[in-house]
Amino acid sequence: MNDRKAGGSMTERAKAVLKRDRKKRVEQGHPWVYGNEIERTDGEAEVGGIVDVVNHQGKYLASGYWNPESQITVRIVSYEPIAAMDEQFFLTRFKQCAQHRERFVRWRDCRLVYGEADYLPGLIVDRFGDVLVVQLLTLGMDKCRDVIVHALAEVFQPAGIYERSDVSVRTLEGLEERTGVLYGECPRIVEIRENGLSVEVDIAEGQKTGYFYDQRENRASIAPLMLGWGERSGIKLAMRPKSEVPEGAAGPGFGYTTFVPVSQLNEPRESEVLVPVNSNGKVITFPYWDGATVLECFAHTGSFTLHACQYGAKKVTCLDVSEHAIETARRNVARNGFEDRVEFVVADAFAYLRSQVKGLEERAERGRTGKSKTDTSKPLSGGGRTWDVVILDPPAFAKTKSAVAGAVRGYKDINLHGLKLVNEGGYLVTASCSYHMRPDLFLETIHAAAVDAGKMLRLIEWRAAGKDHPQVLGVNEGHYLKFAIFEVRSR
Repeated sequence: MNDRKAGGSMTERAKAVLKRDRKKRVEQGHPWVYGNEIERTDGEAEVGGIVDVVNHQGKYLASGYWNPESQITVRIVSYEPIAAMDEQFFLTRFKQCAQHRERFVRWRDCRLVYGEADYLPGLIVDRFGDVLVVQLLTLGMDKCRDVIVHALAEVFQPAGIYERSDVSVRTLEGLEERTGVLYGECPRIVEIRENGLSVEVDIAEGQKTGYFYDQRENRASIAPLMLGWGERSGIKLAMRPKSEVPEGAAGPGFGYTTFVPVSQLNEPRESEVLVPVNSNGKVITFPYWDGATVLECFAHTGSFTLHACQYGAKKVTCLDVSEHAIETARRNVARNGFEDRVEFVVADAFAYLRSQVKGLEERAERGRTGKSKTDTSKPLSGGGRTWDVVILDPPAFAKTKSAVAGAVRGYKDINLHGLKLVNEGGYLVTASCSYHMRPDLFLETIHAAAVDAGKMLRLIEWRAAGKDHPQVLGVNEGHYLKFAIFEVRSR
């Protein structure tokens, strides 16, 4: 760590001297130093190279890489002096990343390196099967491309490493976007496993690095929402002679609700079995009779749809504005054998939600009597569907602080209309990945939507990104993902 040959003696290296009246963010662990926080530089700083950060009295605070062309002029990589970001530096950091994932993450397919949260600002690494996909977001990391590749290959032993540095943030660092194979063999389509599901990942054309790992634990958290809906349809469990039960309509694993009365769980007589029956006493043969109806908006490649089906959903509507994304979702659904329970819709989520709400309002108007006459010759809009569970996982609406007001309107709009489409006592699953949409503001926006929709909400679950996306306290920029499950009832 203190190899002076690589970067000269510590006393000779350039120093970024911070202003006296700045906020003490570096001392509080924040890894970014903005240009307007720097009083001067002592010595000649190499662009992309390491500089020491010192306060106005010359006290050492940290070391980081330097780029005067970026608003974030120094990105901290160490709180003790280092000579260079050489291969040994990356080997040490990558081993620490591996140790964290081995302890806390049960899945081999995961995010291996998460930028600032792994003390490697500007570097993202995801593992998909035997392939690593990397993003080099900053000049300092871009200059270390070769040593990063060598260190990744040594620590993680991948079959290939693929670069997806096709992100606009690189232009702020004076860099061009780039993609391509950096090491070994990299098939374009890779299959991963997530919570027992098989998922296709397009490492070359998929969004970001190809897949969003940050919602993995959140996707699993919807399991309790998927069962317990049969009673609404008049279905209950009853004892029936085996001779009257169609083959395959009973037995272990046959969609038993979690709400079976204890008295009905007693050992049945040898000649009888416990089966679901409808209000007419007819045996139900559909295995997902107790499952929820689910709408997933902004589905991308259908990750929540897959989990809903796995956990017992009766019918899922998978919606995204991108035909390419829906085609990938189709393949993922087929890959897991869920084709008979999923319908696909290519549409703008805002327009689709509004059209369904409009249909509900039209039907409600026609159902009223004695208030006004309705022109029944006018065709209905065709909307008006409702679901037991509505899932909203939109892209970031606020990528800058100035976009927050517009984002609030967007989040309120989709949640307002989504809430109106949730069946009484059903659930809204909603998320925001906009860092600038702070948690309290997000909850306030959902509440405002509920008030306008005439709904009461109970917060059942509140979550963030998964354990392979750790958060460093004091670095609010990393606390971007908000995920909530609400029970929805009418006022």
